Amino acid sequence: TIKATKHVLNELKKIGKNIRILFLLSGGGSSLFELPLEGIHLLDMQEITESLLKSGASIVEINTVRKHLSSVKGGRFAKIISPRKITTLVLSDVLNDRLDSIASGPAYPDNSTSEEALSILKAYNIDISERIDNALKKETPNSLDNVENHIIGNVTMICNEAAKLATEMGYVSTILTTSLDCEAREAGKFLGSIINEIKNNQRPWTPPCAIIAGGETVVHVTGNGTGGRNQELALAAAIRIKGLDEAVLLSAGTDGTDGPTDAAGGLVDGFTYSKLLNAGVNPLAELKRNNSYTALEKSGDLLITGPTGTNVNDLILIIVG
Repeated sequence: TIKATKHVLNELKKIGKNIRILFLLSGGGSSLFELPLEGIHLLDMQEITESLLKSGASIVEINTVRKHLSSVKGGRFAKIISPRKITTLVLSDVLNDRLDSIASGPAYPDNSTSEEALSILKAYNIDISERIDNALKKETPNSLDNVENHIIGNVTMICNEAAKLATEMGYVSTILTTSLDCEAREAGKFLGSIINEIKNNQRPWTPPCAIIAGGETVVHVTGNGTGGRNQELALAAAIRIKGLDEAVLLSAGTDGTDGPTDAAGGLVDGFTYSKLLNAGVNPLAELKRNNSYTALEKSGDLLITGPTGTNVNDLILIIVG
């Protein structure tokens, strides 16, 4: 990653200063395009990122910290190659399409501050060395005059397409939200409660209906299991909808991956719970252990798609017949 980033910077500096650069950017760019500040090691950034992920930090919080440790994030890439102008086409994996946070904003003015980065680490009780503390105190550029950015794909677009397809299939379709942002298991419980309300009281929608949601939940890891946020959401929902007929919930990462697993997420229904019990698995215990992958593997409810080649957050689709 570092070698490739250095190569990109060296090649761009050879280009005439009046040439416009086309920059294709998507989620995942934070790990693929990186050159730490002088005195910062890649291992430093990896360890801090891992600690933030395990603590349940949001992607915006994680990127705020990473930007202040990098020489190409937080608008610093655009600053380095200035005055060359950049047109960026963006696939957004950040809620509300915050351009300063997508791939950690290499070609966009940074709205975050050093104080915010340090406060995030303090809030999650993550200890850092004096060397890292000093690096974090260096501000990123908060204004740039050589960039323009265009969103060409995001979670709103995929939710709209899902709703359109469900409507064509005969379901009354509703987009509940495109900014779901909370603990994965709490989202699963809430969505499971909505399914119960629809089945038992025919409100707020009457079956057959489709409810679509998009966003990116988080998992505060306290157990020693294996899983991802979409699998954890699906398992929590499965517990809430146990025994219900014609009720299905899909939760998946649009990039085809979910956590450190080969699954994109989970596809559960009212019989997932009983299948787990029959397999000798305690669903509540596995949820508590953050062991959603193992549980859904036992019930046959993992969703495995392989890499999709895109990344626009997560999609949750509920079908109630």
